[in-house]
Amino acid sequence: MLVLSRKVGQSIVIRDDIVLKVVSVDGDTVKIGIEAPKNISIYREEIYDAIKNENKGAVLQEQVLDLRELTALLEKKNDSQGNQDA
Repeated sequence: MLVLSRKVGQSIVIRDDIVLKVVSVDGDTVKIGIEAPKNISIYREEIYDAIKNENKGAVLQEQVLDLRELTALLEKKNDSQGNQDA
């Protein structure tokens, strides 16, 4: 991790299109302004973590549904094969 010291009003540039600027410092709270292209998503860490967890839950739910559908198809196939043998 790169650690840089900046004062209020100073900036950090990332690539050619992202600028982080220290807007204010009040006790242990630092306000940072971010200039970036609209196609770049910017989240606070706790929001990003919540989104990742929600996405993982959705994928797991989808996998459970797919497994249920697969089980139903296999049962249907086994039933139809059982009827053909009779």
